[in-house]
Amino acid sequence: DRHPEVGNNAVAARALGLEELEPFGPYEGRPVGFKGRFAPPLAVDDFLERCRELFGQEPLVYRYGTDPLASAAIVSGAAQRSFHEAIAEKLDLFLTGEASEWVMHIAREAGTHYVAAGHYATERLGIQALAEHLQERFGLEMTFVDIPNPV
Repeated sequence: DRHPEVGNNAVAARALGLEELEPFGPYEGRPVGFKGRFAPPLAVDDFLERCRELFGQEPLVYRYGTDPLASAAIVSGAAQRSFHEAIAEKLDLFLTGEASEWVMHIAREAGTHYVAAGHYATERLGIQALAEHLQERFGLEMTFVDIPNPV
């Protein structure tokens, strides 16, 4: 998840157009995700289209923030608790894999967009990037077996 080149979050952040990436979202004492900026700012609808293309499914979206987006943070999987950090840092949008019941209300109160793009969907990017890296570096033959899960 946390690797700056082939980790789920760095791969997703770059693919979604974030720049000036910085570590974000502590897990077991170390940041696992990334935050960054959109230059120029990106319309929310355009961001969501990028999510559909990248993750291959319709995300759950709580649209309560500004449009266009200037900043976002990404922490794959089930990182709902990092939403509080995104709000504290005044980021425009937080993306993870899942949403808990309380998330919608916090998003509304904070005026911050929340995107749950799928736990599985947000955690398959890194392993694909790692496989590509190993193929290029060591000439290994790699096959990614995709077994989609809507969660």
